[in-house]
Amino acid sequence: MGLRIGLRPAAGLAGDSGYLGGVMYSVGIAYLLWFLSFFGALGFHRFYLGKIPTGILWMCTGGLSMIGAVYDFFTLPGQVREANMRRAFYESLNQSYGQNRQTWRNVNDGEVRVMREKESAERIILRLAKENRGLVTPGEVALAANVSIEDARKNLDVLVSKGFAELRVRKSGALVYTIPDMMGGDEELEDF
Repeated sequence: MGLRIGLRPAAGLAGDSGYLGGVMYSVGIAYLLWFLSFFGALGFHRFYLGKIPTGILWMCTGGLSMIGAVYDFFTLPGQVREANMRRAFYESLNQSYGQNRQTWRNVNDGEVRVMREKESAERIILRLAKENRGLVTPGEVALAANVSIEDARKNLDVLVSKGFAELRVRKSGALVYTIPDMMGGDEELEDF
């Protein structure tokens, strides 16, 4: 087992820590690569941070005659923060819309963290209605939104009062909320 140097960022905290994808750049690895590239002259640290054009420039000019390499020594923590912000921003743009939307923010300790924002109840209801051809029950909303059935019913009633949903009866007699814009047909519902 030897030291493996590549262009991939270091593994960061994953799971509930708030980091998106669990991958962030590391100041320690950036300084290690700066040191291993003859004190920044070969620009390995720039390749690591995704700065490919300046990495090539550093390789060809010896870190711009070591002036740029010395500059990088003092500004490397800021460059890592910038690279983490850039990575978090692009990854948050590429995320599909799931139950939790993810956004990034810079926190007081200088680190970039991607925070999970809870999806609104209205958005959960609309997503469920789309999946179920316009039909939604309070139980389904309660499960998807992790709220009580009473809270789910209140959220559905708000949509009914605004005119975005209707309360209908299935042929079995069960009450169901419908989103008319997403319905395929009325075959399993009774009219009042």
